[in-house]
Amino acid sequence: MNSTACGGGGAGEELCRDDSAAFVLKFVAMASILLAGMAGIAIPLIGKHRRFLRTDGNLFVAAKAFAAGVILATGFVHMLSDATKALNSPCLPEFPWSKFPFTGFFAMVAALFTLLLDFVGTQYYERKQGLNRVPDEQTRVGSSEPETVKVFGEEESGGMHIVGMHAHAAHHRHNHPHGQDACHGIGGVKEHGHAHAHGHALISVADDGEEIDVRHVVVSQVLELGIVSHSVIIGLSLGVSQSPCTIRPLIAALSFHQFFEGFALGGCISQAQFKTSSATIMACFFALTTPVGIGIGTGIASVYNPYSAGALVAEGILDSLSAGILVYMALVDLIAADFLSKRMSCNFRLQIVSYCMLFLGAGLMSSLAIWA
Repeated sequence: MNSTACGGGGAGEELCRDDSAAFVLKFVAMASILLAGMAGIAIPLIGKHRRFLRTDGNLFVAAKAFAAGVILATGFVHMLSDATKALNSPCLPEFPWSKFPFTGFFAMVAALFTLLLDFVGTQYYERKQGLNRVPDEQTRVGSSEPETVKVFGEEESGGMHIVGMHAHAAHHRHNHPHGQDACHGIGGVKEHGHAHAHGHALISVADDGEEIDVRHVVVSQVLELGIVSHSVIIGLSLGVSQSPCTIRPLIAALSFHQFFEGFALGGCISQAQFKTSSATIMACFFALTTPVGIGIGTGIASVYNPYSAGALVAEGILDSLSAGILVYMALVDLIAADFLSKRMSCNFRLQIVSYCMLFLGAGLMSSLAIWA
């Protein structure tokens, strides 16, 4: 069944078809998206050695909030929309694709499996790095005070762990006074843990720093998985197109999108404190995925039918799965982890700026759906 009969490309795309112009634009897209991705992911990796771009600075927190809004809008507005369009295409048989909301189902499954992967990954790295304290250490830490009732999620070591985010701030809110007193000494918080001790709970600076690193190790790897899975699809979609009218707006939209996705991923990689070689491999893998997808799409453009049943089902399922992963990561590991932290709650100006940046990023990325 051809694309016109399925309601796919239609006359509009055929009128704008120009194979030679499209071929040139694809190389422009590959270069632009590659540079945007490299710049986005490099800023936090290189900037951690610069005072104003350090990952523990307010500027980085605000920029990361903007990037989180971009990723959230990518999942909700772009990926879910594209998946719905593909799986509801008239090119597909009515049964089963028109009988069940597969888009939402696959997105939900992806989010739940991401939660499971988040939990299992965290447990694995905690055990690997020896973060589970032995019983005698627990006894020494809490020996000066009688047992207290634990809140949900509190671990035996006195720390707090909620799957999907580092919830040490919640532990402080449970054990400390609220209001201004709860924020007293917030300036003494260091990049690798707390530099102060309390009478009823002593937290090791090194141990706390390692736990933060473990969370970001898992977050960065799962986030890269979600980003890469949809980068391949959007690269292929651009590569097989022979319409300059379609490619031109995609170049700007995907470059913007790639830059801020790279910034968020680079921030997580930087906070995870990977070795330089590992961080470089992850950065290159992210930056190259979409351009490689465009290259593959360009190579198979003459034989690939984007409106075939197989192509539509594959695109719809992968887009749905990517949307579930990105929405989970944006809400839980990027937004909640920062916006529910003690640092955020104790800095009103940072709250205002971060929320504005979050809504701005989501709004701008959503508005790009008008053109691409």
